Amino acid sequence: MKTICKILTVLLMTCLAACTVSYKLNGASIDYNTVKTITIESFTNRAAYQWSPMAPMFNQTISDVYVRQTKLKQVKDNGDLHLSGEITGYDQTNKSISSDGYSSMVQLKMTVKVKFTNNTKHEEDFDRQFSATREYDASQQLSAVQEELVQQMIDEIVDQIFNATVAIW
Repeated sequence: MKTICKILTVLLMTCLAACTVSYKLNGASIDYNTVKTITIESFTNRAAYQWSPMAPMFNQTISDVYVRQTKLKQVKDNGDLHLSGEITGYDQTNKSISSDGYSSMVQLKMTVKVKFTNNTKHEEDFDRQFSATREYDASQQLSAVQEELVQQMIDEIVDQIFNATVAIW
């Protein structure tokens, strides 16, 4: 019985060693032989409703993601990849009403318009909007939850942009 277990263990280990699975943790699918640089212009906040820290938070997050998850060098002008855009929407709406007729949940929505140019492969260029939403309890003041919720929405939108530009899902 012990001999059979040893043989099965050796066979299993041999099969596992013969099979390899590889994947990239960041999901980027960039040909670094042709794409070496990226230009990320500063995204301005053009939303009707303004919260001043939003644009700097967005710009820092998008820059950090490309630095951490790719080997692209960020340059001020003429990058192989080029990102520009603006925050076009930041709104809050009542999501649900309680039995007493007052709002019980509020939804925040952030929308960002992005223009992407791949100077090495123009068929990948696009101009589109990305958005994210978060809800919070209406008994809370927006000022108490705003920074955390905005950062969550920024993280989600930047992830969408990253996937659309270099992960090509």
